[in-house]
Amino acid sequence: MYDYIDGKLTFKCPAYIVVEAGGIGYHINISLNTYGLLADQERCKVYVWLHVKEDAHTLYGFADEGERRLFLHLISVSGIGPNTGRMMLSSITPNEIQAAIVNGDLPLIQRIKGIGAKSAQRLVLELQDKLKKEGTGSLIAAPLNTTVREESLSALMMLGFAKQPAEKALDQVVKNNGSDLTVEQMIKSALKNL
Repeated sequence: MYDYIDGKLTFKCPAYIVVEAGGIGYHINISLNTYGLLADQERCKVYVWLHVKEDAHTLYGFADEGERRLFLHLISVSGIGPNTGRMMLSSITPNEIQAAIVNGDLPLIQRIKGIGAKSAQRLVLELQDKLKKEGTGSLIAAPLNTTVREESLSALMMLGFAKQPAEKALDQVVKNNGSDLTVEQMIKSALKNL
């Protein structure tokens, strides 16, 4: 699985980009949101997801990790494929999609091309709890962690723990053991409290 491709942006249009990395030009399908965020960069880093079918291998690219995470949530819903997920991310911003699903705003979701009443209901039903658990800040690109606690929190969230319980567990670890622990020690101790 590819995580990201970093290279020279050789071609850009609203539907796809071509990124040259290591002498290979990668054709990457993008959303309008990503298209807008790439601006006129000469070099870019695009987070990717590879869709494998028997007749094609297709790369989908995202300007940040949060958009990719939301895309993966969207396509996990029955009836929502990669092209529909990309259409959703092109129609409204990732933050608006997340808010609409969390708040159960069916009319907003149905305004997206290709999403009918049943698909909108299915999206809300299947993703509302997941997106609430992740919290509203989950679509923000993963920050560069500057402290052991922040890095530990990020790791716990990647393991699937909700932010608030993970923070409480880490606070308890710091209270009991001080803040001179390594990331591994802090995570192991926090896991005992979760």
